[in-house]
Amino acid sequence: MDTATLQRHLLRLFERHEVELEPDEDWLLTDGDFPAVRASWHDAIADAPGRLDLDIVLNEDQQIEESYAGIGTGDAACRDALERFEQGSLHVLLAACWYVTDARKLQLDSWDIGVHGWDAFIGPLVVQGTAVTLPADALAPLTAALRSEALAPRMHWVRMFLRREANGETTVETRLDNEPWPAGDHALSAVAWPPAAEPYRVRCFMMLDIRDY
Repeated sequence: MDTATLQRHLLRLFERHEVELEPDEDWLLTDGDFPAVRASWHDAIADAPGRLDLDIVLNEDQQIEESYAGIGTGDAACRDALERFEQGSLHVLLAACWYVTDARKLQLDSWDIGVHGWDAFIGPLVVQGTAVTLPADALAPLTAALRSEALAPRMHWVRMFLRREANGETTVETRLDNEPWPAGDHALSAVAWPPAAEPYRVRCFMMLDIRDY
């Protein structure tokens, strides 16, 4: 999918959720300013699926980097990746960055970390592959690890990804503010992820915004 077509799809996606953005070359801006969004699509190569890369610039110093695989071929694969983005990260971003909140699509919480209060926006655990029932408290170790961090008084975000093979081998990856987060990896590894006859993947995205700074 070419950049102009992808930008139109992204623009309509935000419009459906009551956020009006303005095109400015490759970017979509909010009233001519931040937050700003940019997307790019990379076609599948060999065994690797197509990939949708998204940059969400919060301010001059902070930029969220998200990627979603798209299953299929051609434009259909890109649309599949956009649907995965909508299912996974979009509602957290809408609530934390544009103040458009759908409590049916994410969990809202208030935390005290250090001397500050924080608003937590926690997206759903999105399972892909074979259907499994995840533990109700699967995110508890991860959120506990986050609440133990010494966080600077600004917005933060966490992305988690897990893949469990049919043989029980599990791969985990967490990132805090785009950077590898070993404490998050350790927290995910402590969860009793259910066995399954086929591989499955789990994703989650969450954000923290300081409330009383």
